[in-house]
Amino acid sequence: MIRKVEPTQEERRFLDDEIIVSKTDCKGRIAYANDVFLRVSKYREDDLLGQPHSIIRHPDMPRCVFKLLWDSIQDGREIFAYVKNLASDGAFYWVFAHVTPSFNNQNEIVGYHSNRRLPLPVAIERIEPVYRALLEREASFANAKEGMAAGFDLMQSMLREQEQSYGEFVFSLGAEGEATT
Repeated sequence: MIRKVEPTQEERRFLDDEIIVSKTDCKGRIAYANDVFLRVSKYREDDLLGQPHSIIRHPDMPRCVFKLLWDSIQDGREIFAYVKNLASDGAFYWVFAHVTPSFNNQNEIVGYHSNRRLPLPVAIERIEPVYRALLEREASFANAKEGMAAGFDLMQSMLREQEQSYGEFVFSLGAEGEATT
């Protein structure tokens, strides 16, 4: 049921005290989406359940950020990230995502859980040029896999220059969990 959505320049926001929640299986297929997710993304629950979470991936998002996200959660670690998502009507919405693996009683990963809050505007202003640079690097390669690897290398180089981990970088942008309108 995945269909091509053309991005528009319309931005959608949600309230400071709202949290977008989703759960996926180990392959990233959506198993749960809360009402806020459904309202903001403009998808019906029947259209989301069983679909890859990438159904809401905005083309302005560098693929290397998702590589880092997947590397982290598949390794059993949480990650925080700024993500620009694409609604079913083409509008975009920014989130400050906290993604964690879900474990069973044998400490095996059985899926993933994501809580997303409204990010601070200053954090988005700071992350957009970084994402543009990563996207440009990725696009400079004809092979998408090579482009993602090059973008990932650039991201790691940027972090080394700042002497920060990705988590430290994300929180340095002003996203200590408090959103303002």
